[in-house]
Amino acid sequence: MKPFHSLLPTFTLLLFLAPAGTAQPKDADGCKDSPLISRFPGSVITGCADKEDDVGTFPMGPGKPDKKIEGEYHRLNYNFPRTASKAQVVRNIHTAVKAAGYSFDYDSGDYGDFTVHMGKTWILVEISGGGSYQETIVKETQLQQEVVATAATLSSGLTSNGHAVVGGILFDTGKSEVKPESEEAFKEVVKVLQQDAKLKVYVVGHTDNVGALAGNLELSRQRAAAVVKELTSKYGMAADRLQAYGDGPYAPVTSNDTEDGRALNRRVELVKQ
Repeated sequence: MKPFHSLLPTFTLLLFLAPAGTAQPKDADGCKDSPLISRFPGSVITGCADKEDDVGTFPMGPGKPDKKIEGEYHRLNYNFPRTASKAQVVRNIHTAVKAAGYSFDYDSGDYGDFTVHMGKTWILVEISGGGSYQETIVKETQLQQEVVATAATLSSGLTSNGHAVVGGILFDTGKSEVKPESEEAFKEVVKVLQQDAKLKVYVVGHTDNVGALAGNLELSRQRAAAVVKELTSKYGMAADRLQAYGDGPYAPVTSNDTEDGRALNRRVELVKQ
């Protein structure tokens, strides 16, 4: 009959043979596993980062642009046990994520990198052959418009530059109906028009570059028309002082390469006629 210790798995036997008093590695201070994905057994957290609002870069595969996701950001770095092979770690985490119901957007196979998402939660796993792996998790949040243009700012922009961005006019994604939260911004526009009875403006809608060009042009036109309709029907402004125009993605104020930039490019402007 074989002795008891010979029946134990190798990694367990190593634990029994470790010298007395040898301390096992501990997780880095302040770091803990994500509730969304458990660590590979025996791994140790070597570092982490948690931010309320940041941007994660998620590869989507060869020939495809990376996806930039903004939101609640978490990063975890692990060292996995020397007794485990990279292939074992890849297979284990890959299977766990798939079983949890995540959709794979990019999978490098044995190389060990993959991007998955479920709803607005995105996870990037990068597994190294050197005994470590990293998880990047971003829970996507929609950028909120917190700045509402004032009549003074609008008037100054129209006078000095001939145009001004109307911060605070909001729409749901892909829709042209003005959201009720836009009321304060409309009141400021009305003040500007009331202060100068001769002032006539173009109401210009702008979009980012995401999606088809024709669709963006039409959406920007519809949004500009919705703003004009709101000003005339609800606030009594004369229709001959307002003209709607959709400029789509043709006049960005900044780069569309980041979500922050795209948010700034999605805007409504007043342009002096």
